[in-house]
Amino acid sequence: MAGWPSAWQAPDVRPGAIAMNQLLLARLFPFLRWWPLVDAHSLRSDLVAGLVGALMVLPQGIAFATLAGLPPAYGLYCAIVPTIVAGLYGSSMHTVSGPTNALSLMTFAALAPLATPGSTVYIEMAATLAFLAGLCMLALGVLRLGLLVNFISQPVIVGFTAGAGILILVSQLGPLTGIPVPQGTSFVRTLGLVARSLNETMPAVVAVAFATIGVNWAVRRWRPRWPSIVLAMLAGVAVAILLNLLFGEARTGITMLDPIPRRLPPFAWPHLDPGALGQLSGVAVAVAIVSLTQSVSIAKALALRTGQRIDGNQEFIGQGLSNMAAGLFSGFPTSASVNRSGPNLEAGAVTPMSAVFAGILLAAIVLVFAPLVAWLPLPAVAGVLCLAGWSLIDFTRIRATLRMSRGEGGVLLLTMFGTLVMRLEVAVLVGVATSLVLYLNRTSRPTMRSLVPDDRSPERALVPVEADRRECPQLKIMSVEGSIYFGAVNHVATHFDALREFAPGQKHLLLIARNVNFVDVAGADLLVSEAKRRVADGGALYLHGLRPQVESFLGRGDALATIGARRVFASKSVAIADIFTRLDPEICRRCTARIFYECQQIEPIGDSTAPSGSER
Repeated sequence: MAGWPSAWQAPDVRPGAIAMNQLLLARLFPFLRWWPLVDAHSLRSDLVAGLVGALMVLPQGIAFATLAGLPPAYGLYCAIVPTIVAGLYGSSMHTVSGPTNALSLMTFAALAPLATPGSTVYIEMAATLAFLAGLCMLALGVLRLGLLVNFISQPVIVGFTAGAGILILVSQLGPLTGIPVPQGTSFVRTLGLVARSLNETMPAVVAVAFATIGVNWAVRRWRPRWPSIVLAMLAGVAVAILLNLLFGEARTGITMLDPIPRRLPPFAWPHLDPGALGQLSGVAVAVAIVSLTQSVSIAKALALRTGQRIDGNQEFIGQGLSNMAAGLFSGFPTSASVNRSGPNLEAGAVTPMSAVFAGILLAAIVLVFAPLVAWLPLPAVAGVLCLAGWSLIDFTRIRATLRMSRGEGGVLLLTMFGTLVMRLEVAVLVGVATSLVLYLNRTSRPTMRSLVPDDRSPERALVPVEADRRECPQLKIMSVEGSIYFGAVNHVATHFDALREFAPGQKHLLLIARNVNFVDVAGADLLVSEAKRRVADGGALYLHGLRPQVESFLGRGDALATIGARRVFASKSVAIADIFTRLDPEICRRCTARIFYECQQIEPIGDSTAPSGSER
């Protein structure tokens, strides 16, 4: 493997066939980039981390499969082959993928109206959904469209995950209390049904659920390095066995999970008939959005701790192949798991071999210990799911968003409440669309401020116009902060029209363009049009502080030539000095504002001596 680049770095692309071959191999087999780091020490560390991950996913996988409306075994199947594939083909060294709470809920919400949960048809549709979502992710990664995830705003993600957390909590009210709630009952109906049936609560069921929750809370508080979910599930098992021994299963109402067969996940081609594609394609896109956003966010969060560079496109490819593998090996949609990725790093993982080991060890556990799942009580699983649901509600970030921005707070609340009452994929798309509308609204209204020189500053820095500051009657100075593109042209043009209407004497306009990041053809046409109008009125348009890329763009057409290269300045003082020579001296003599240094050299009417000015 000599000659391969060190881990976490892109290959050294040198001219020649060898470098091109290495680049091609690195694209096809990205694990070759970090393979040089694998040695005896890293293998030991990754094996330990993989064992921790395999043990952690046992209760989580079973719980998430239950949430998705699938038999418990399918949650474990999702954490075998998909986990291995994501580890080998992703870009993160420590991210671990598999079933997650949000995607499990999305799977159930999407498929429950189409098939009976747990049925053969339902299982096949879940696998098909995973395959289609993976195909969508893979296409985005291959087309190098990883940047698209940046257009999904944080309030959308926070709102969706909070709504998903609330849905999970409400969906587990039945198993948590022993009150019979039909599977697939809506959010509102579940609340009403449980409220009307509180007298049917089974105390033993509640005891098992809260024993699970309480032990998890205690372990996380006092022994944070211990596997809290595993210990909590064991506590729930112990309480359930004790109560059944004391009072009998008929009186306690504690039901156990069905046993898991001792077998590896079976291979099967997904059903890609036109009917399935029509039913699931829209959901698959929403699943892909949520999966990719979660995965990239988790990968970036871990990268901040390790200094690793994350390749968003490669992460898309890894998650796409992982979900396609889930579709081929009896799974359902997956993504990077925050509940497994963080502990994986803390357990000492060095390379993605930890994810590979986690999948292999879980397969061995399924083959050997699968029958023990029949000892897991359903209320304990409900307790684990409630913990997962509660962890999705980020109260700190929700409060901060609501305090900082009404617009983004509105997007967060809309997405969250939409998640509760709409189909989940629709809620995600509504949140994304709303955030994009707000973004376009902001960018279409660049901030425009009137400026004047500060006579209290030695450098005469330009500051916003205030009540006690006077402007030059002939020259308007205005800053533009934002892009002048087709969506913002109307807003900027309205300001230009208002200037000519309410301040016709200010025939000269100096635009401070330091904060203009982008100008398109429509923006260039607007500047040319304004320049021509100003000249026709006896003034001119001047530009100061153009960014190199903006100046280059204006220069490629005839915009800069029409405005006039001599009217584009890099220095503020040079700009004002040049513009001052073009002003009407008679108006300057009558002016009492005297806001520029140059004004001090003009003799006012009725005074034979010019006032002394500050030196430059």
